[in-house]
Amino acid sequence: MGFYDSCVKAKKGGMVLASLGDSQRDDILEAFAAQLVKGAAKILSANAIDMENAKGNIPDTMLDRLFLDNGRIDDIASAVRDVKNLEDPLGIVLDERVLQSGLRLLKTTVPLGVVGIIYEARPNVTADSIALCVKSGNACVLKVGSEAILSSMEIAKCFDEAINSLGYDVCFVYLLEDTSREASTAMMRAKGFIDVLIPRGGAGLIQAVVDNATIPVLETGAGNCHLFIDSSAKFDMALEIAINAKTQRPSVCNAIETMLVHTDIAIEFLPLLYEAFDGYGVEIRGCERSLEILGGNKITTASEEDFYTEYNDMICALKIVGGVEEAIEHVNNYSTSHSEAIVTEDTANAELFLSNVDSAVVYHNASTRFTDGGVFGLGAEIGISTQKLHARGPMALRELTSYKYKVYGQGQVR
Repeated sequence: MGFYDSCVKAKKGGMVLASLGDSQRDDILEAFAAQLVKGAAKILSANAIDMENAKGNIPDTMLDRLFLDNGRIDDIASAVRDVKNLEDPLGIVLDERVLQSGLRLLKTTVPLGVVGIIYEARPNVTADSIALCVKSGNACVLKVGSEAILSSMEIAKCFDEAINSLGYDVCFVYLLEDTSREASTAMMRAKGFIDVLIPRGGAGLIQAVVDNATIPVLETGAGNCHLFIDSSAKFDMALEIAINAKTQRPSVCNAIETMLVHTDIAIEFLPLLYEAFDGYGVEIRGCERSLEILGGNKITTASEEDFYTEYNDMICALKIVGGVEEAIEHVNNYSTSHSEAIVTEDTANAELFLSNVDSAVVYHNASTRFTDGGVFGLGAEIGISTQKLHARGPMALRELTSYKYKVYGQGQVR
């Protein structure tokens, strides 16, 4: 069966899914979660092949995203159940009013339709996407990178087995087994077959989708995230946040890529930062002033490009700034509008930073690593949007819905 024929089947399946009640969709997700645990051995076997094929082809930090074990499969199944337990996002009345004509208007949430998702080496995204789309009444068409294709195929098979066990003979989920660029292009041009396209991955993938898609795109942005250490910051807190935000999982989009340090504390704070980062193997690329303080034998010179770069690696750019205003200006100039943080004891500076930094999520005295749909209590996420329409920040169930007006009359004409 060809790509467009499969999309047509998914569209029909989506109409069936949208007609189901919340309890029926929850039954599907419970069966899916159980099947993931039951099928763990097959998933792990496929993942071992994916891991072997990926070695040498993707950075070691990205291998962590690809790797699965029994604990991670249990976590994936738990995430599916977390989504199941969330409030039904469909049929919510957003607005209700009676017009002068006597017509009664109800603005209610409805599914988007068929959601296409293009993503890279993250098999957990396969399960998260399925769960969120099913709960929100959307069919989904999935295109995963070649690094994670075998793991994702086994996860998709678990879903097929789950719905078959419940007696459904429809296509709610279509996973492309073709990992070529041509398959991605077909999804980008599937007008009339896919209602919205969501890219999840690096800046190159996202930009390719934005530039080439002829269907609506929900852009999930790359994460060039910043941490600003203000002059009143507690050093112990600042170092702990910096280490967590940079080193816990450097390959993820909510890890910091640039640190900004107030000039008044630079001489005292930078040696402590260097020692802390050096202990974790973090390479620092600094501005001229930071090189003067630390010495060129410890850090390298940052280029202009470094301040625009999402490394996804144990590398961090460093710049000394004159104050919170300069920090805000730097962030708004170089950031991808994902997640930024300030460490300060000055509440006025904190509020100035939070109010004027133009990013989806801003933090005061906390790590950027908290930017996540699950951590925010939204269940699994479909991605983190750095645009402003129609969603921003972690996107979950509500962001996978649109709305329509139901109008009730008594014979009115205009």
